[in-house]
Amino acid sequence: MMRDNSAVMPSHRLCTAPMMDWSDRHCRYFFRQLSPHAVVYSEMITTGALLHGDVPRHLDFDPAEHPVALQLGGSEPADLASCARLGERWGYDEINLNCGCPSQRVQRGAFGACLMAEPDLVADCVKAMQDAVSIPVTVKHRLGLDRNDDYGFVRRFVETLARAGCRTFIVHARNAVLKGLSPKDNREVPRLRYAEVHRLKAEFPELEIVVNGGVATWPQVEAQIAHVDGVMLGRTAYHDPYVLADLDRRVCGGGPVPSRTEIVQRMHRYAVAQVARGTPLRAIVRHLLGLYHGRPGGRRWRRMLSDAARLAANDPELLVDALAATEAPAEDLLVAAAS
Repeated sequence: MMRDNSAVMPSHRLCTAPMMDWSDRHCRYFFRQLSPHAVVYSEMITTGALLHGDVPRHLDFDPAEHPVALQLGGSEPADLASCARLGERWGYDEINLNCGCPSQRVQRGAFGACLMAEPDLVADCVKAMQDAVSIPVTVKHRLGLDRNDDYGFVRRFVETLARAGCRTFIVHARNAVLKGLSPKDNREVPRLRYAEVHRLKAEFPELEIVVNGGVATWPQVEAQIAHVDGVMLGRTAYHDPYVLADLDRRVCGGGPVPSRTEIVQRMHRYAVAQVARGTPLRAIVRHLLGLYHGRPGGRRWRRMLSDAARLAANDPELLVDALAATEAPAEDLLVAAAS
């Protein structure tokens, strides 16, 4: 799949995060139905997986996902350059380097958050990718490592990469604790330090600074975009995805918010096409479980989409039936109230 790479990269005002085991192509397609403008990120794909694995399986995506970014994990400039070329050839709009993942597996590969301790190496990686492709190369990172809360650490990191030509930094507003905390705990335990992300933007006004971490509601998003260029949502977007529709309208100036019924109808059409190509229905509907989060019928929706027998049948009509069962009680209440 080839495309014209001369197109201007859209704003990062609203983004969905690269989430391991979640941000696959079906998840990103679903996010796109909710938000026409957000930049959607792939889950991290290692250079080894692309150089020695099944490239189409890792990189294929639906054209409706644009603007879509490919996040790479690695620390060898030449390997990252080769993988960036693959991403550009496949049609991705952006290449993002992971300098924020704290997992032990990633650390054993000498990339992810531990790269923040080697800004010169990261700069070489960024430069190699920039020389290899014509699309933007961006970096996602933390504020610091372990218990070091020194602002100078992240400032030097950003300054070094900016000199290498990186213009967009997605900053998870927490440290990464490399030993003693699980990846889940690393998303919750280190304290949020938004003021330091705001300070980066103030000191580097020419750079695009996007904040990630703990941002879940419109008031929180509004407070952040008063100081930085954009926000990235992760777990909130996954567990309560309809929030993306409202934020697209508020943050990006999008049109009317589509109803949940409209979203399910679109995903049903997508599922029909995907199942016909051999995709298991389970791979698609697992990302839709949170669509009715906090709404009447939400438990019924999740229960139906998790029904093992229905999933084994691999029939996309499951979505139609789940929608009818979830929405019908509300419609019955309206009829009863009007009578």
